[in-house]
Amino acid sequence: MKKFILIVWLFAATFSLAQKTTEQPKYNQELATKQGADKYGMKAYTIVMLTTGPTKIEDKAKMGELMKGHLGNIGKLADEGKIVVAGPFLEKNKENYRGMFIFNTKSKEEAEQWVKTDPAVQAGVFSYEIFPWYGSAALPTYLEHHKEIAKENP
Repeated sequence: MKKFILIVWLFAATFSLAQKTTEQPKYNQELATKQGADKYGMKAYTIVMLTTGPTKIEDKAKMGELMKGHLGNIGKLADEGKIVVAGPFLEKNKENYRGMFIFNTKSKEEAEQWVKTDPAVQAGVFSYEIFPWYGSAALPTYLEHHKEIAKENP
């Protein structure tokens, strides 16, 4: 009897999941065009991986100012629509990746120009590696809601 109940439950769960996955959201041509989406809803971006740079700054006040400038520059680039995602890694890793940017461009050269506006990169605290990336064209839309959920801005 338990086996029969389990089989019925699995069948019902599978049928329920199948029903949910067949529903297609309504396609929005205007939004797709605005976001630069291809027929798959995707587009090219450029990822910049920030790595530990050659410069070590022991002066905490100077380092604090650099980090303030670093965060301010991220905010400026986000406001200009150039940065789609930015953030630090929470754990050390063997590649010495410290953080990443996803830039709203498929041009490595343009992404490099933008990353070089970062005061911490200019000071050598961070170096970087650049990679082309293909992701959802809807990715930039999350930024419009970020300010609604952040109580403080670092």
